[in-house]
Formats: sequence, structure tokens, C-alpha cells
Amino acid sequence: MTVFLTTDRLRLRQFTAADANPLIELDADPKVMRYLTGGLATTRATVEREIIPLYLDHYRRYGTLGWWAAEELAGGRFLGWFEFRPLDGGSPEEVELGYRLNREAWGHGYATEGALALIHKGFTELGVKRVVAFTMAVNTGSRRVMEKAGLRYVRTFHDRWPEPIEGSEFGEVEYALELADWRP
Repeated sequence: MTVFLTTDRLRLRQFTAADANPLIELDADPKVMRYLTGGLATTRATVEREIIPLYLDHYRRYGTLGWWAAEELAGGRFLGWFEFRPLDGGSPEEVELGYRLNREAWGHGYATEGALALIHKGFTELGVKRVVAFTMAVNTGSRRVMEKAGLRYVRTFHDRWPEPIEGSEFGEVEYALELADWRP
């Protein structure tokens, strides 16, 4: 197990092939998946054949920029994951911040704690110059985390989705933080 980062309450570590069950359980919760798939679960086959291989490939290609399993430091309980990776095909100087936590972890500040730690590590150790994050405009919880982590609203945009979900008519939002604007 490669540990990427620890905070006061979190350990972010590399995913392994053995992490399929926690990912499947996380994505099986309709409330967790509400703003991603309209509540539909991710199948076991998708997790095992697509998601975990994608995560592992990112470690090989980008080292410390990728997806990280989030565990409680005390006890090791799986809470979800954080994403801190280059945009598709982009430079490692601009990374996307993302997070997906189980419902039991909501409202305890874990998302903000992990996001702040990743931003700090990115700007001070990894050569990151810009952090971006995206969510549905109606996802106020995720937007609050972005703001608490220092990201600022950039724009609202509309993508075409094969299967629109409730709230998608209001668009997606982009938030960002530039190294020059960051205050540790």
C-alpha cells in the first residue's frame, strides 16, 4: 500500500485491485450517485474492468497524480476517494480536484480537509499551477467544499449528456484556483 498523504483524520493511499468491493458499495448508494448518474449504481464489471484499471494506469503514467482511496486515519474505515489528476490529455500543471465520499462521511469536513491537503501538496511539491473542479450547478454541497478549499467560481456551462439527470438543465459549474492566488 502506497500512502500518498495523511492529514489529521485522513489517509489517502493508492487503490489496488482488492478495492473493488468498497468502490462498488460506494457507488451503489443512490444519494452518493445523485449528481453523477441520477442515482444509478456502477456495476461490478465496470469497477473491475474499467475503473480500477484506469486508476492503476494513472499511477504508472503520472505517479502521484491520480485517484486516491480515502480512509479514516483512526481505524482505517474506507470513506471514499479523492481525485487529483491532470485533465484528460493535459499537462500535470493543471489538475482536476474531485471527491466522492460515502454518506456516513458527509458533514464531517472530510471533503474539505482532503481537498485542502491535496491543493497544498500540489502547489508546494508537485509543480501544480492550477486546480480546477467541476460539478452540477445544483450540487450545493460540492460547491461549498470547492469554496472552502479556496477555489472560485469560473463559469457555468452546458454539456450534452446521453441520459440527462434531474438538475442537469441548470448546467455544470467550473471552479478554479491558480497558484498565484493561493493562500496556504
